[in-house]
Amino acid sequence: MSHDRRAGSTEHQLGNKKNDDAERVFGSPEKGWYSRGYLPHRDELHITQSLTFRLADSLPQQMLRKLEDELETIPVVKRDMYRRERIETWLDASMGCCALKHPKLAEVMEHGFLLNDGIRYKLLAWCVMPNHAHVLIEPLVALGTITKSWKSYSGRWAITHNAALGLGISGEHLWQREVWDRYIRNERHLKDTTEYIHHNPVKARLCEKPEDWRWSSAWKGRQVNSQEGERYVTR
Repeated sequence: MSHDRRAGSTEHQLGNKKNDDAERVFGSPEKGWYSRGYLPHRDELHITQSLTFRLADSLPQQMLRKLEDELETIPVVKRDMYRRERIETWLDASMGCCALKHPKLAEVMEHGFLLNDGIRYKLLAWCVMPNHAHVLIEPLVALGTITKSWKSYSGRWAITHNAALGLGISGEHLWQREVWDRYIRNERHLKDTTEYIHHNPVKARLCEKPEDWRWSSAWKGRQVNSQEGERYVTR
């Protein structure tokens, strides 16, 4: 599946400044350049963004505390990349209840992503993993509005059906509050990020090829319907 035409190639859409990785809490207003004390990030309309959000129990607190101790021994300029790589590795180990592995909840997530494609955002790529989700979008409204909608929609459904489906959610919330975001700098970064999202199930040894993973925009059973504005549809 090609994403070039939907993602566009202008610097306005992709961004053209320095790398920008940060885990943060989105607020609803559009913030532009923003910082929580380490690397800056960019929250603007039409700037393509890669987002990762995870289940509340996906990473044990003791592991996160140990990670923060490790970061104290690493040069400041390398800390954010080190943090992100460690967390991504742990997430792929499928810790926690992994409620998203249940096909009913994964389908709810899929529906949530597709529902406002072309309305609140342009959906470029996505993947639902057992304990986290990746999505690549061009936002048409503030990121906080988008992520709050996804998490509220799926969270309410999951808590309501937790016992009946045996999802194993132990607390009152499905999702961790923070969202990891990266704005896309250029076409190469767009291509690499799309490939990373689609290959995540392969990396985690959940399937052999990206197109085999049912809960991904790369799934072989999915096709683009050009008559509906390039919305994703299943067959």
